[in-house]
Amino acid sequence: MKPVNGHAPIPALAAGLNRLARNLWWSWHPPAQELFKALSPRAWEYLSHNPVAVLHEVTPSELRARLLDPVLAAKARTVLDDFEAYLADEQTWGREHAPELLERPVAYFSAEFGFHESLPIGAGGLGILSADHAKSASDLGLGFVGVGLFYREGYFIQSVDAQNWQTELYAPLQPRDLPLEPVLNDRGEPVLETVPIAAAQVKFRAWRANVGRIAVYLLDTDVPENEPIYRDLTRRVYGGDSTTRIMQELLLGIGGVRLLRALGIDPSVFHMNEGHAAFLTLELLREKTAAGLSFELAWGEVRLACVFTTHTPVEAGHDRFNEGLIEYAASRYLKSFPAGREKILGLGRVRPNDESELFCMTVLALKGSRAANGVSELHGRVSRAMWCGLWPDKPEAEVPIGYITNGVHAPSWVNGTTYRFWLRKTNGDWAARVEDPDFWARVEDPGFVSDEELWAFRYELRRKLIEYCRKRQPVQSCGAGQGAFSVSGALLNPDALTVGFARRFATYKRAPLVFRNFEAVVALAKDSERPVQFVFAGKAHPRDDEGKKLIQKIIHLSEHTALKDSLVFIENYDIQVARRMVSGCDVWLNTPRRPLEASGTSGQKCGVHGCLNLSIMDGWWREAYDGTNGFAIGPDAHPANVEEQDRVDAENLYRVLAEEVVPAFYERDASGLPRRWIKMIRRAVAGLVPCYHTGRMVKEYTEKYYLPR
Repeated sequence: MKPVNGHAPIPALAAGLNRLARNLWWSWHPPAQELFKALSPRAWEYLSHNPVAVLHEVTPSELRARLLDPVLAAKARTVLDDFEAYLADEQTWGREHAPELLERPVAYFSAEFGFHESLPIGAGGLGILSADHAKSASDLGLGFVGVGLFYREGYFIQSVDAQNWQTELYAPLQPRDLPLEPVLNDRGEPVLETVPIAAAQVKFRAWRANVGRIAVYLLDTDVPENEPIYRDLTRRVYGGDSTTRIMQELLLGIGGVRLLRALGIDPSVFHMNEGHAAFLTLELLREKTAAGLSFELAWGEVRLACVFTTHTPVEAGHDRFNEGLIEYAASRYLKSFPAGREKILGLGRVRPNDESELFCMTVLALKGSRAANGVSELHGRVSRAMWCGLWPDKPEAEVPIGYITNGVHAPSWVNGTTYRFWLRKTNGDWAARVEDPDFWARVEDPGFVSDEELWAFRYELRRKLIEYCRKRQPVQSCGAGQGAFSVSGALLNPDALTVGFARRFATYKRAPLVFRNFEAVVALAKDSERPVQFVFAGKAHPRDDEGKKLIQKIIHLSEHTALKDSLVFIENYDIQVARRMVSGCDVWLNTPRRPLEASGTSGQKCGVHGCLNLSIMDGWWREAYDGTNGFAIGPDAHPANVEEQDRVDAENLYRVLAEEVVPAFYERDASGLPRRWIKMIRRAVAGLVPCYHTGRMVKEYTEKYYLPR
């Protein structure tokens, strides 16, 4: 394709950069990020790597003047040409394999989307997965639209007090400063729709996140027409009590369908990513019964239009509401169904006529879908056992809940170093070949990439992480006056095996498990010849005091024990911290209490950087591990007793770390290279990157669930 910006005048370049800033394509294109960073390095660093904020910092006059620099202008033209070519490309997988979805797209509903640190409206793995799903849908050219909520205060900023206790701070988000656009009508006014919630007709507007070729619409109730209680409905991610939760879910499911109708979008498939969006099935049912269909025929058509993905292998993790709360939040809405409220409430119960059973959003989603899946093979099994009561006439193995193992959008998780490293190995953009197993298979060939190159690459990434950790930690001063000096350089060792752990601090993830054999781990850390060091990060839910205690314990160990300088806790974990950690660590630690990790995706982000996984055989890792591409903690089984499981897993973890991981990392040849370790890196990159990618995952959803059968 011919460049379209090759001779563009300066005003056109400036307009192009402003347009690009509001399309999240830049979030997985490092040259675009580097271009915006060059305009204002300070704004880029301190304003969450946000191009929109950078362009507010740089005045229009300054931008035009800066683009008079031929070098910067050339970079801008190249980036904008790449962007325009991406948008205009019609030779896509979606157009070839799913052309019918271009006319009637998939509508993907999720309560959170974790696109980038500049748009902090996701709380954890579910939001990351949703955003990566949308990005790959764009890359594939799939007919796809996302629906979520715009949280005015997003997820919390984590701070740690003097007692090492997590505290939560919230900062209002201003849409004008974010990569969002208002959804407007033909008169240039916000599109307003309503949802009946409690005693009110709650109005909402929407913001559009442009994600490459596709749009994700974010619903927002903070409009003047609403009472304060409803304006605050979309204030925080999973904020408030059960009343707020059910109201948010009514807004997402019912409001999402109504917004799509208002925009003239007629989806062929409604994909519920978790049960939060399950009220959309009731809105579809209401539409069809209002058009004259009987309840049974209408519900049959709803089921044909919907698919459902469950992510939660824990009973307590599924949203359940008592009848009184349903009556309070949705009584007006339920009156719109000719079949009556009891018939509708029965859709959310395993036993429809049991009024003592709580209304469950997962049950509603399962009953209202033509297909359902877990997010790994083991999670599919767990889900079939959990919900077999919905199919009492079927053996557990035949319960119709399948699985599609999660992936990650690899280009979103690379830094400039990794991007350029693989770019040197291709004649074009390696990211376009991220799903190509033949390309990644070449990584096992030393003629394609040498051991020396890989080891230098790993050292550079580790150095970047260590310097980031030192920058984030308080600096201690030694001495006074002119002779004072900083000892921050004592924190972490650039030559040491670096183990990373970063995720939500839920108790089942067992963050401190590695320190259960504390004295032995200290001995590993302080070994002068073969030291081990640890970098931890993560947030606990604001109401999860047990999770906060785990954070408190890790920080205490890092400040007041022999692990000082060998253990770091990075405060305020977010997407950019995750990106730094998965690239800079040598080993990624994952210690869930099996089988409670539905899939887990943090370890999948490591592959492209050459970081190896050290994990319990749960979720995706039990499918990926082949004995040569990382390390397994224990067998593909677990004791039934929780205390015994924790004891056995801790022993296995220490044994593998001391007897397998450390020797492999420090076994060096005469040239100082760990040949066995590098061979494992090659195996991990070649086997994991193309397989555990959301491109593969979205193709599976399309072929198994989205296309009509």
